[in-house]
Amino acid sequence: MSIKSTFLSANAIASDFGLLILRVVSGAALLSHGYPKFQKVIASDMQFGDPLGIGQATSLHLSAFAEFICAILVILGFLTRLATIPLIINMAVASLIVHSADDFATKEMSLLYLGVFLTIFFTGPGRYSVDRSVFK
Repeated sequence: MSIKSTFLSANAIASDFGLLILRVVSGAALLSHGYPKFQKVIASDMQFGDPLGIGQATSLHLSAFAEFICAILVILGFLTRLATIPLIINMAVASLIVHSADDFATKEMSLLYLGVFLTIFFTGPGRYSVDRSVFK
């Protein structure tokens, strides 16, 4: 087995392991944003932006659901494609509406998350996921 075949070839195990890393790292990183929002919901502190005109409380609930609950589902690889839909919408709103007038550096993180969750949506969670174990 050559170095080229080991490190440069595409194989299912490497792709599935890459998807596992992508899911866990991106989901865990997003939890750091979602957990404070989730705590606000629990404390009934509904002070939050209303970028879509649906009300502060609704905006907070939807954002907390996406960034906390859906992020956990993505980490686990459970209902992964469904869980990425609220995350994609949330990150699109963050980058294209909330930060629309900001410089690129400000909206960069939400655009990166958007790209990551779009990728997971289209590729699926990979072999190392609850989805693969449950929905064989």
